[in-house]
Amino acid sequence: MNKESQGDYLVVFCTCPSAETAQQLAHLIIERRCAACVNIVPNLTSVYRWEGKIAQSAENLLIIKTHASRYKELEATLHTHHEYQIPEIIALPIQLGLNTYLDWIEESLI
Repeated sequence: MNKESQGDYLVVFCTCPSAETAQQLAHLIIERRCAACVNIVPNLTSVYRWEGKIAQSAENLLIIKTHASRYKELEATLHTHHEYQIPEIIALPIQLGLNTYLDWIEESLI
C-alpha cells in the first residue's frame, strides 16, 4: 500500500448518551467493517447550545479509526442507529501514523 497519502485514514468522533448506546454502536461499526477500531471514552461532560438554550449532558465518546473510503458507510450507520436527532459525527484526517498500524486498519476493513 502507498503510504504517501496517509491522509486517506480518518479518526472519527461521535458522542453517545450512554455506555450501552456507545457499546452497541461500536460493535455494529466493527461488525459491518466500517472501521478497524472503536475506542469508548466514558464519563464526558458536553456543554452545548440546543434549541436556543445552553445544555449540559453526560456522554460517552467514540473514537473511530477507519479509511476515507469507508466514511460514507460509517456515517450512514451512525446516523441511522444513533438516538440523537443530530449526532456528532466529525472526521479528521490522520496526517502521520505507524505504517504497520495503518496497514492493520486497511486489512481490518476487507
